[in-house]
Amino acid sequence: MRVLAAMSGGVDSAVAAARAVEAGHDVTGVHLALSSNPKSFRTGARGCCTLEDARDARRAADVIGIPFYVWDMAERFRADVIDDFVAEYAAGRTPNPCLRCNEKIKFTAVLDKARALDFDAVCTGHYAQIRDGRLTRAVDPDKDQSYVLGVLTADQLAQAMFPLGDTPKTAVRLEAEARGLAVADKPDSHDICFIADGDTSGFLRDRIPAAPGTFVDTTGRTVGEHDGAFAFTVGQRRGLRIGTPAPDGKPRYVLDITPATGTVTVGSAEELDVVHITGDRPRWCGPAPLGPVECAAQIRAHGEAVPAVAVLEGDRVVLELRQPLRAVAAGQAVVLYDDDAVLGSATITATATVCA
Repeated sequence: MRVLAAMSGGVDSAVAAARAVEAGHDVTGVHLALSSNPKSFRTGARGCCTLEDARDARRAADVIGIPFYVWDMAERFRADVIDDFVAEYAAGRTPNPCLRCNEKIKFTAVLDKARALDFDAVCTGHYAQIRDGRLTRAVDPDKDQSYVLGVLTADQLAQAMFPLGDTPKTAVRLEAEARGLAVADKPDSHDICFIADGDTSGFLRDRIPAAPGTFVDTTGRTVGEHDGAFAFTVGQRRGLRIGTPAPDGKPRYVLDITPATGTVTVGSAEELDVVHITGDRPRWCGPAPLGPVECAAQIRAHGEAVPAVAVLEGDRVVLELRQPLRAVAAGQAVVLYDDDAVLGSATITATATVCA
């Protein structure tokens, strides 16, 4: 097959590309330039998409012995990922930009372009597996990325390759060293790639106008003030700076955000427990369910998956959880699993502490 290998400049995508070559495919490497003004160097493990990353990707392609190109995706990335990220926070929701990048960039924009150039598949360094056409978890639970790939459709999965899903990360680094890839010891990127300094609140303050508001408790009593509801997310405890202590002396957590009034509701940890979730924009890795489905629901990349029943109601998914999940925020993705296989996903729009 003709395979397009997306090469970020890190160790995972380099080894994935090398394995695709070793499997007998005709491989071409491509680095996605996602920033219109990339910095020359990364800072430790923060961010990605720098000039250094592009050069590392090119050097890896040279060692592997494959053609290499850089595709400018900066404008598309800004519109579909960065602007979406800011708009979601401004609306009081908590987005996952990595998931959105996989959906809109790597497996829509890139795959569409790859198809137009007569490539048969796109290969990435994600830790996940495709078995019998189904997306499943990686063997390394600490690196599993099936959650952030839960937005992919069956058609997209049919032209995706994840060569690292059957290998622990430690073995991938050893393999990279054995292959002579200079990125073998390069640190992983752990932060939002377009916020290289890790200061999400500062990034948002530069892009969302200040709108002072109040903290209220669950009785509606004002307990503090803030400079903008966008700076908070459901489940947050640190950085609230509420002057009025809780009556029981326990920490307060963000329970709800209402940007229109600038109101941030706070309460106890126990009040964060959710047993009912509604989501829109459902995307299925296979056929959409025709009736109630027993599954496991996961709301974070490495969070716990809890037993649930999912029902598709028109263009939304309604979930009743068999056990509570804590700190579930609108804007997050809920990914549904059948054992280790991904069934699909939806974007959370509402939650409830008791089943509707």
